[in-house]
Amino acid sequence: MKLEMTLPERPGFLHALPILNIFALVQLFFLLGPALVSQSGVAVELPPSRFQMERYQDSLVVTLGPGEPDPRIHFGRDAVTVAELSDRLEKLRAGGAPSRVLVLLQTDAGTPVGVEREVTELALGKGFRLALVGKTPPASAPKPGNL
Repeated sequence: MKLEMTLPERPGFLHALPILNIFALVQLFFLLGPALVSQSGVAVELPPSRFQMERYQDSLVVTLGPGEPDPRIHFGRDAVTVAELSDRLEKLRAGGAPSRVLVLLQTDAGTPVGVEREVTELALGKGFRLALVGKTPPASAPKPGNL
């Protein structure tokens, strides 16, 4: 004898729950994703740059921000003076930091060029490689070659 189900099948909302869970997780990923990215240094207004560079794992971040009367200098998240920055770079070099270590220099748009040059020469003089960091220009900005 064949058994038959006497109750009507009403799946309704139960089949939609896994889809709603996936949708909620995707939304959560896009909403919280930028907050989970670790970024060294402090917030500054970077000048636009049309060049893109790859991400470096073992890089040192030096940030030059606006300040009165002298610009602020941060090594990672620590505020330092030029002399303290020189000492820290010297200790890293003496401690066996490889010559391939890259110093990422983030400079606020309002920072004097002389300070940027001084820190650049300091890092290069200690034997580190150096890269200047900028932000991607807006799409409506004219390209440097098309002025």
